[in-house]
Amino acid sequence: MGAVDSVPAGKYGKAALEKLGIWSSVERNVAGAENVRAALILVSKGEAPYGIVYQTDAAADKGVKIAGTFPKDSHPPIVYPIAITADSKNPDAAAYVDFVKSAKAAALFEAQGFTILK
Repeated sequence: MGAVDSVPAGKYGKAALEKLGIWSSVERNVAGAENVRAALILVSKGEAPYGIVYQTDAAADKGVKIAGTFPKDSHPPIVYPIAITADSKNPDAAAYVDFVKSAKAAALFEAQGFTILK
């Protein structure tokens, strides 16, 4: 899984394991990866028997099988915000944000397993 002190997927995974009351029994066996894709590769290549990654990442790798999912209430909500930074000079930034918030983009995200917040 992602490193529990620095990687969002690791933080969510640890929160879920704590909520389920099993973190203390698995903590010493956790290999903290630098990011969620690195954790996924460890499992995909057989270097780790199990991993905790986002379902959307697992679905993109045919070398892994989803063994289970955490209950939604076992970790903080996973949200991907979007905004233009205050000092952005990119003239296309607003158009990009508009596209990401569009129905066309929503269909693309949903096809990849994401839920769109409204």
